[in-house]
Amino acid sequence: MPECLAPSFPELSVGVKTARFMLMSYRRIVAKFGTGLLTSGTDHLDLKVMSSLVEQIARLHGQEREIVIISSGAIASGRQKLEKVPERKSTPFRQVLASVGQSHLMYTYEQLFSQYDITVAQALLTKEDLSDRSGYLNARNTLLALMELDIICIVNENDIVAIDEIEGLKFGDNDNLSAMVANLVDADLLALLTDIGGLYTADPSCNPQAQLVRRVDKIDAEIERIASDTASRQGIGGMTTKIEAAKLATSSGVNVIIADGREPDILVRISQGEDIGTFFPAQVNKMESKKRWMLSGLASKGKVTVDKGAVLALKEHNKSLLPAGIIKAEGEFHRGDIVDILDEKGKHIGCGISNYSSSDLAIIGGKHSDRIFSLLGYDYGDDVVHRNNMVML
Repeated sequence: MPECLAPSFPELSVGVKTARFMLMSYRRIVAKFGTGLLTSGTDHLDLKVMSSLVEQIARLHGQEREIVIISSGAIASGRQKLEKVPERKSTPFRQVLASVGQSHLMYTYEQLFSQYDITVAQALLTKEDLSDRSGYLNARNTLLALMELDIICIVNENDIVAIDEIEGLKFGDNDNLSAMVANLVDADLLALLTDIGGLYTADPSCNPQAQLVRRVDKIDAEIERIASDTASRQGIGGMTTKIEAAKLATSSGVNVIIADGREPDILVRISQGEDIGTFFPAQVNKMESKKRWMLSGLASKGKVTVDKGAVLALKEHNKSLLPAGIIKAEGEFHRGDIVDILDEKGKHIGCGISNYSSSDLAIIGGKHSDRIFSLLGYDYGDDVVHRNNMVML
């Protein structure tokens, strides 16, 4: 398909305002500001844009809304401060830019919020911080405590020690990090604010017939393909990573909106439930914290592939995973580790805490539970993953 050909998607809510059946207002919001938004496409921070966003957050703060900001822009800010230093393409230099820019970015936020007598805090997170249970809980408790004290927390990837986000390998311009933080704090809404109006059927910068997709009830292969087709002009942190973030957040009970952060009063209008941008409704009710952490995939140590009968038992009948339904185990994991559960086609259908190690499953996989002791010489129960320690997608 040519890059700028606008396809037709009759099954999507496209180009017309539709009822979203969403909350009329959101109390706890995670707002992610992309680099393109904060810089207006330039090589420096746009104070006019930032001032507008801060003023809106101040208004919501005065209405007792709870806001957490995921802010990109550190590298761009560092480049602005080091404009006389020759540009280098190496990762260490980009980490230098992030180091210099992070303080400048926070200083800018602090100055802007001080006009409204609002205190700000900074949290620099890495994937490793959230990958173990204690780190996850420490970050969660800190963010919740900050909100309780009416402090606006500004979160970013710690680029000094983590290169995944800089190299575009994992977090992708903080999009996925924002989804993880939304899960972390039990957010009602994740607002991904960028420099484009939402998900379009084609790249609107080169195709005037491209239409805004106003609602996506399910993120499937077709939605992912649309995002991929419109991502090339947006680069790292483009629509593909936003769709990935929306998939993670909605599967954990968080509503998601992708919208143009330059729209007047965008955050205020979103918080009131106005039909704007592309809306992704939460796929499930909010999960308790432990299950959200498992679902994030941060701590998964391996994979377990199960047969069709097990898929039916897990998804349709809310049963525990028994060794008889296991086809194979991949990766090295121990008793108590989190594992991803896949169907025979390799599709991720859930995850859970395994009662048996990968070496155990190599022996008891495909066998009936009453043979566990005779095969292993010990027995941790009939279930490989108990239904109370499992979450299904």
